[in-house]
Amino acid sequence: MQRILSISGLRGVIGDGLDPQFLTEFAMAFGTLVNGGTVVLSRDGRSTGEMVRQAVVAGLLATGCKVLDAGIATTPTCGVLVRHHQAAGGLQITASHNPIQWNGLKPFSHAGAVLNAAQGEELLRILHDKSFKLVGWEQLGTVAVLDNVAAPHIERVLSLVDVAAVRSRRFKVVLDCNHGSGGVATPLLLAALGCEVTVLGDTPDGRFEHVPEPIAENLTELCDVVKQLGADVGFAQDPDADRLAIVDETGRYIGEELTLALCADFVLATRKGPFVVNGSTSRVTADVAAKHGCPFFRSYVGEANVVTKMTEVGAVFGGEGNGGIIDPQVGFVRDSFASIAYVLNGLARESCRLSAWADSLPQYTIVKNKLECPRERVGVACAALRSEFTDATAQEGDGLRLDWPDRWVQVRASNTEPIIRVIAEAPTGDTARGLCARAVAVVQQAVR
Repeated sequence: MQRILSISGLRGVIGDGLDPQFLTEFAMAFGTLVNGGTVVLSRDGRSTGEMVRQAVVAGLLATGCKVLDAGIATTPTCGVLVRHHQAAGGLQITASHNPIQWNGLKPFSHAGAVLNAAQGEELLRILHDKSFKLVGWEQLGTVAVLDNVAAPHIERVLSLVDVAAVRSRRFKVVLDCNHGSGGVATPLLLAALGCEVTVLGDTPDGRFEHVPEPIAENLTELCDVVKQLGADVGFAQDPDADRLAIVDETGRYIGEELTLALCADFVLATRKGPFVVNGSTSRVTADVAAKHGCPFFRSYVGEANVVTKMTEVGAVFGGEGNGGIIDPQVGFVRDSFASIAYVLNGLARESCRLSAWADSLPQYTIVKNKLECPRERVGVACAALRSEFTDATAQEGDGLRLDWPDRWVQVRASNTEPIIRVIAEAPTGDTARGLCARAVAVVQQAVR
């Protein structure tokens, strides 16, 4: 059975762990958690989404919820809609960047943010105990279909940038939606910003044309098209469009890590305050915070942990190195719409090429690897790494992070996949790759 259940939500393989009964029970647990209140429901473009939606609607109605059905929409749009409609919560049907056979559910609180630890644990308790608060026939919930669902999200993003300045540049953009939910409204955002847009995989049917995680090896077509068309920038979204990777005008993949760094460089120049990233994010973000005189904090990995830390320190900006920025003025959720707008506004403000802006930031190479490892063996892997690298400063709590003055390596269990992640960063590619390879070898030996 392939099913991952945590405070962050649910993911599984349709037909092998993710069945209608369990989906309905999860929805009943969520409906119980929000006490039968109003729930925004949306989904990414996966072909299995309609089956999942039907099962989820049944569970929500059985607990008396009013369902606001947003249809196919991005995950950040779902978060914005929760606040816009003052709903009790939201559910996004998505498996993010997981392969096509996967789907899942991502719950949101009344704040339009992912559930915090206490809320997530309570949801899991209700689900485990099956302590659902079901209602009688006369109190069953209702369904209302929303229209023009992306408008509140787009309007909020546009209010935070200089639209006239961006429009004056008439940027040529290639957008890779890869048949995910970004195809529904991202072109509308770019049109509002006066861009000439070429869209790859615009139909949101979940029939991915390449492996859905927006990393370099999966975006070779985007890089080629940017060069062929002479575009100013290429943007790639994951299937639910909460993450963004970027290709510069030369066709060079500059990645997900620089998405957050570039956006922070733009935002923190005028909006001073604390900046929060997770413990697996490139140290270039710390450099950007120092450049703008802003306090810098790291949280444990996971969107919920970043949001919790942002709330704790009153952050003005935050995010994760997987291409997900979090701007409280839009919502406490990773958001590719805001990323796109901030990058374009930054280019307009500096009147420069994207390659020059990216190259002006401190240069590091970050290398990410992953391998199958039972969660219960992660502690053994961490202990082995600590013994191997005795000269490093160790930080535990979210797996293990080892720091030296000019490099770092981290090993931790994924929150969303049955894998262990090994991440290393250093000033040069050879050093980063060597450090990552050495750490992987130690982990493999330890968990055999």
